[in-house]
Amino acid sequence: MTVAPSPPGVAPRIPLSTYRIQFHAGFRFADALALADYLADLGIGDLYASPLLMARRGSLHGYDISDHSRLNPELGDEEDFRRLSDALRRRDLGLLLDMVPNHMGIGEETNRWWMDVLEHGPASIHADYFDIDWHPAKAELADKILLPVLEDQYGVVLEDGKLQLAYDTDRAAFVLRYHDYLLPVAPRTWDAILKAVDEACAPPPAGVADDEDETLRELRSIRSAARHLPPRSAAAPAQIQERYRESDVIRRRLLRLHRDSPRLRDALDRALGWLNGRPGEPASFDPLDRLIAEQAYRLAFWRVATDQINYRRFFDINDLAALRTERAEVFKATHRLVLRLIAEGHVSGLRIDHPDGLRNPRKYFRDLQAHALAARRGVCDDRARADIDRILAPYDPEYDAERPADGPPFYVVAEKILTEGEPLPREWAIHGTVGYDFLNQTTALFVDSRREAAFDRLYARFTGQALDFAELAYRNRLAIMEGSLASEINALARRIERIAERHRRFRDFTLNNFIFALREIIACFAIYRTYIESARQAVLTHDRAYIERAVAEARRRNFITGSTIFDFLRETLLLQNADAFAEADRPALTDFLLRFQQLTGPVMAKGLEDTAFYVFNRLVSLNEVGGDPRRFGHSVDAFHQASLARRRDWPHAMLAGTTHDTKRSEDARARINLLSEIPGLWRKALGRWSRMNARAKRTIATYHDREAPAPSRNDEYLLYQALIATWPLQPMDDAALADYRRRIGEYMRKATREAKEHTSWINPNDDYDEAVQQFVAEILRAGRRNFFLTHLEKFQRPLAALGAVNALSQTLLKLTSPGVPDIFQGDELWNFCLVDPDNRRPVDFVLRRHLLADLRRRIAGAEFNLAPLADELLGAWRDGRIKLYVTHRLLQLRRQAPALFRDGEYLPLTVHGDRADHVCAFLRRREQDELLVIVPRLLVGLCGFPADADPPWPVGESIWRDTWIDLPERPAAPWKNLFTDETPPLSPDHALKLADALFRFPVAAFVRSPQT
Repeated sequence: MTVAPSPPGVAPRIPLSTYRIQFHAGFRFADALALADYLADLGIGDLYASPLLMARRGSLHGYDISDHSRLNPELGDEEDFRRLSDALRRRDLGLLLDMVPNHMGIGEETNRWWMDVLEHGPASIHADYFDIDWHPAKAELADKILLPVLEDQYGVVLEDGKLQLAYDTDRAAFVLRYHDYLLPVAPRTWDAILKAVDEACAPPPAGVADDEDETLRELRSIRSAARHLPPRSAAAPAQIQERYRESDVIRRRLLRLHRDSPRLRDALDRALGWLNGRPGEPASFDPLDRLIAEQAYRLAFWRVATDQINYRRFFDINDLAALRTERAEVFKATHRLVLRLIAEGHVSGLRIDHPDGLRNPRKYFRDLQAHALAARRGVCDDRARADIDRILAPYDPEYDAERPADGPPFYVVAEKILTEGEPLPREWAIHGTVGYDFLNQTTALFVDSRREAAFDRLYARFTGQALDFAELAYRNRLAIMEGSLASEINALARRIERIAERHRRFRDFTLNNFIFALREIIACFAIYRTYIESARQAVLTHDRAYIERAVAEARRRNFITGSTIFDFLRETLLLQNADAFAEADRPALTDFLLRFQQLTGPVMAKGLEDTAFYVFNRLVSLNEVGGDPRRFGHSVDAFHQASLARRRDWPHAMLAGTTHDTKRSEDARARINLLSEIPGLWRKALGRWSRMNARAKRTIATYHDREAPAPSRNDEYLLYQALIATWPLQPMDDAALADYRRRIGEYMRKATREAKEHTSWINPNDDYDEAVQQFVAEILRAGRRNFFLTHLEKFQRPLAALGAVNALSQTLLKLTSPGVPDIFQGDELWNFCLVDPDNRRPVDFVLRRHLLADLRRRIAGAEFNLAPLADELLGAWRDGRIKLYVTHRLLQLRRQAPALFRDGEYLPLTVHGDRADHVCAFLRRREQDELLVIVPRLLVGLCGFPADADPPWPVGESIWRDTWIDLPERPAAPWKNLFTDETPPLSPDHALKLADALFRFPVAAFVRSPQT
């Protein structure tokens, strides 16, 4: 099949590889600038940056953007950024930028848009930037925003004197302070404050009447002007503009009076002291209470968000408010700076965070490509727009021809989580996902699926419960909708109830009917969301299948409930009853459908990734974003089929191993995978450890009003896997062990709270939390008589060695499979980390620069004989240089033969013989260039599991016996091992023996080209 090339002049820059950097106050533009040479020497194609726009103070991730018009000043200024960009370009490195179009951080006053909405309410010029329901069910919230930020009930916080009115000269305005949280006080509500100031003013000088006193006259004039400002319910544009204009005038006048009149300043201080009330005298807070009630926000206890919050959030995080990016003015305002950086050549690609939160992802990606193309061309006239429409035509839903080979004109990848073989929408104008699908495919390759039944038995025996993951996920999704996302479900149900009420056939469905049925259907969804765009659009076949399946499962689970409510919602979600509604109801029906789709993703993420993945702990390497813990490994053929599909459909998608969101790093998962091969030994170790550590447990009261040992058996089981995954390769002194205890303690606090079984973030069980922390501290205590640590170290030793080989295999697959490989910061050496905050620890780049420089020097001096260096690195595998070496050699090859990796064929190879199940091999080929990749798998079956000793490496005749690979044809030039420089012999029938291919090094990449 011939695929059309990209139109002239619009081909995207496809990264050869990426290196993810997490920017924050501790790692700035200047720090990345110092790494430019290192990244180039390593062989990286593009620096892949976390969000760089202004975020909340002290943000370690950058996803809480508060100002899209500025780079984050904690990272440096724009000149610092330009120096970094220029340094990257001089080294032919691009910059892939993480973009956050779905939400903003609203926890600080630096978000000017949000502060403006809080001040002016629905009359704010930014009111439509955020997804706010100005007329929710609770009448008291009409034209207000619920702000669930208080530590206790509103009245308690108020009467404790924790809400304080102040005059801020920097803002020329009155503000309400709550700890470090600052809220605006609308000028139209200043009358009560200014009246108190008037009353507190000292009398005018003798002989001067009040109406002749300059200070009082100006003060009273300001009062009058404030009273006559248009109300926040005023919707006419002229009234809105008048409100802004006159508010600014009032601010300037009061600031000038405050500056010029000591009398006014003194009166203001006394008035504020009176208005702020006196703890112990509840009535003294009445004036402040009345003033707060006049604002466009309603302060509330943080727990109230569950039921009453009326702005859409990122998942259930109150200080991340969803944006209405589908509106043209919001898109332009949030993308203006990034598009300018694209136009100036500083940004060569974008990673789009959480596209499933967008109202219409397909339209968003098309708009993004159009704006990026216009920015790069520097034109946006009618001719240019027509040209852009033509270039982007392949990403229209009705387009039938093949997509361009390079994809859309600007490199974009999306953080889209795919499940159950779900396809990435073809009409999205992107180059693929960020690589979670590849991550899970690779992990599954190293899990021994033959041992699933044994693992089921040992897990059930140790924990005392047989968990059904499907049932667990269903229950957790329901719990999320009944808890932290209840307000979203209630609001969605009210929308469909209002639509149904206007039709006589549907009006008898009650609000409670809808709340119940929507919960059940969403809880049964198998994917994150569908992509229906309007009530006039035909539902795509795969979307229809997912909806039908969810409704059928919900009906099966609730057979006592009348089926008519499920029938109605099924027909509504599939648009089968759209013609039954009046034309005037179509916009409301479309709005319901789109909001339904925006909600299923957060429910899935919170119920699955953030809950079930911390409860179903059978083999936690499978519990990754986009993964399915029920699938206990897969075959080599399944891996090949996924690779072939990626090359065919999304050849430039990212390939991830570790990300800032993974539950465990790639090296940590590589160790855990080995447990799948040794269920018997694992069961014995668990039994022994639990007996050793039983004395470290405490009996505490649980959520269920009964006493039980803590930690639970399930949490204890998780802890032992975490120790296997992260146990350091080098001996620890007391200080290092103390730091390790802290890391594991923090992880267990997060894991147990995310599981929500015995404690949680919303309702922490302090006794359980403390018991888990004490358990971790006790079993990881220093001392010779800690027999658990002694046994753990012995058991972990072969896992560490074989896990290193698994990790090298994963690295080789990532760097040679179809797609764009990504390396998470620091992962070029061993990195055994857990979920954040563990994966946010500083990276020792000084060490990495030193090690890489030494390797490059030795490679250059090897004179085409890398075997001695390979032997040395394998012998000293614990120092991590071997992973750096494999990474560097492959990245350099990608730079030398970019077309081989971007466009080359992917040919699965057949393996024969005694150890055929233990090999994954394939060929990458483009014209005369070829790359043969061979990695071992299921290593315990190859190398054994010696007690308290390093197992043999999977190399040589003794391991591989009579095992060989059929090559498609005899090459015209010999193969050359990229890691050893050796050339293996081939049999007359083009077969390559594994004993020759993996003669001295545990993984192999053989290259052949006319130049070798």
